Amino acid sequence: MARRPRQESAAPAAPVTVTVCRGCCCGSAAKHPGVDHAGQLERLRAGVGTAGKVRAVDCLDACGHSNVVVVSPSAEGRKAGGRPVWLGWVLADDMLDEVVDWVRAGGPGIVPPPGMLDLQEFTVSRRIREGLPG
Repeated sequence: MARRPRQESAAPAAPVTVTVCRGCCCGSAAKHPGVDHAGQLERLRAGVGTAGKVRAVDCLDACGHSNVVVVSPSAEGRKAGGRPVWLGWVLADDMLDEVVDWVRAGGPGIVPPPGMLDLQEFTVSRRIREGLPG
């Protein structure tokens, strides 16, 4: 009996990932009254759709920049030199729209951040960066 050649199944490439801090300060109505934190997360998830993935984590330990969002490159973006981009003070709908637009366009390493997102960018210490959940 002849064997058919084995087909290699290509694993899906890692998508752009948006990590949203929702721990002590970032998800706090006490710190950011009037901000619909749950609504922000749903807005990101709906906007990003299948272009990437959105996840919420308890705390990214960058409370001085609350509300923190980290946009991590796709596998393709990482190959092109993209690295995670930490964004602070992501509170307004237009900022969320820019994050969604960026993810849908390819994210870090593929296209520069749109609009005013570069003004929201900040650098974290290596200790914090290496503690980012995978």
